Amino acid sequence: MSQKRIRDYGVIVGELPTGKLNKITDVKGVRVGHCTIDNEEHKTGVTVIMPCEDNIFANKMLASSFVWNGFGKTAGLVQIEELGTLETPIALTNTLNVGLVHDGLVEYMVQRCERDGVTMKSINPIVGECNDSHLNNICKRAVKQEHVFEAIESASEDFVMGDVGAGKGTICHGLKGGIGSASRVIEIDGKQYTIGFLVQSNHGRLADLTVHGCNIGKKIVELADAPKGESDKGSILMIAATDLPVSERQLHRILKRASVGLARLGSFVGHGSGEIMIGFSTATRIRFDEQSVQTREVIPEGKIDLAFRAIAECAEEAVLDSMYCAKETTGFEGHHVNSLADWLEDNRIKEML
Repeated sequence: MSQKRIRDYGVIVGELPTGKLNKITDVKGVRVGHCTIDNEEHKTGVTVIMPCEDNIFANKMLASSFVWNGFGKTAGLVQIEELGTLETPIALTNTLNVGLVHDGLVEYMVQRCERDGVTMKSINPIVGECNDSHLNNICKRAVKQEHVFEAIESASEDFVMGDVGAGKGTICHGLKGGIGSASRVIEIDGKQYTIGFLVQSNHGRLADLTVHGCNIGKKIVELADAPKGESDKGSILMIAATDLPVSERQLHRILKRASVGLARLGSFVGHGSGEIMIGFSTATRIRFDEQSVQTREVIPEGKIDLAFRAIAECAEEAVLDSMYCAKETTGFEGHHVNSLADWLEDNRIKEML
C-alpha cells in the first residue's frame, strides 16, 4: 500500500525493529477490512479486525482487555475478562452504531458456523466505538449489517490507514484522527515474536500534542490562533495482536503498557475520554468443545519487558500514523478539521522537529 507514513517524514518511534508491513497484520493470519461512509451528512464507517482465516468460534484465541478510562460503550468485554478468550472478529465503529454492528457480527458468525458445521448457541461479539458526532450525523446510525459484511469481505494484510472505516469521522488532539497501525518484532530465547497494534484515535487536546518530545500542539495553537481545547476527551480504541505465548494475565499486563505510548504523545486521559485496550494471542487456540485438561506454553515473567517496550512503541507510532495518514475533512454541518500532515509541512513546525 503506497501510503505515506510518519516514518517517511522522519519520525522514528523507539528502537525495536518493525514487522514487514509495520501493521497489526504482521502477526500471521490477522487481516483488517474497512467500510467507509463518506457523504455530506455522514463521515463514519466500520473497521473489522479478523484474527484468523479459520472459524475463530470453533478455535478460540486467548484474549484480555484493559479499561484505562471507562467513558465508552464497548460490547463483549465482560466475557473476555471472565473467560479469557476471543471467539469473533473485533469491530470498531461509532458510538451509536455499536448495537447494529454487534448484530452484524452475530449474523456473520451464524452463517460461518452453519457453513462450517459448527454448533453455535451463544456468541460474544466484540465491538468498540468512538464518538464521531462532530463530523458525522451520528443519530442517523448510518452503519448497517451490509457495511459490516463489506468490511469483512475486504479484509487484507496491507490495509489503508487514516480517515477510513471507523476512523472516517474521528478527531485526535484537535486534528484529523483515524485508523493507525504499527508492529514490533522481539526475540526471546532465540525465537522471534511479533506484537501488532491498531488504533481508532479520537482523543487528546491540541495544546498537549507532543511528537519526538516536542510540544508541537502548543505551537500549532499559537500559529493558527486556534482553541487549545478545554479537555482531553473523545476516546481511543486500541487492539493488540501477538503470536507471543502468554497467559491471559500476562497479556493483560502487556496491554496496560500501551498507555505509555499515549502519554508520550501528550494525553493525560481526561474524564470524558474512553481509553480501552483489547488484545489476543494467536499462539494458543482453544476448541469450543474442549473437555480435557489443557497444557499451554507461556513466556517466563522475567522476559516480558521487551513486550512492554514493544507495545508502548506500537501505540505511539500507530496514533501518529492514524493522524498523518488522515486528510483534512469538512463534515456534518460544515465542521472542519485540519490534518497533522499539513501542519508538519509548515517550516515553523519542521524546525521544532
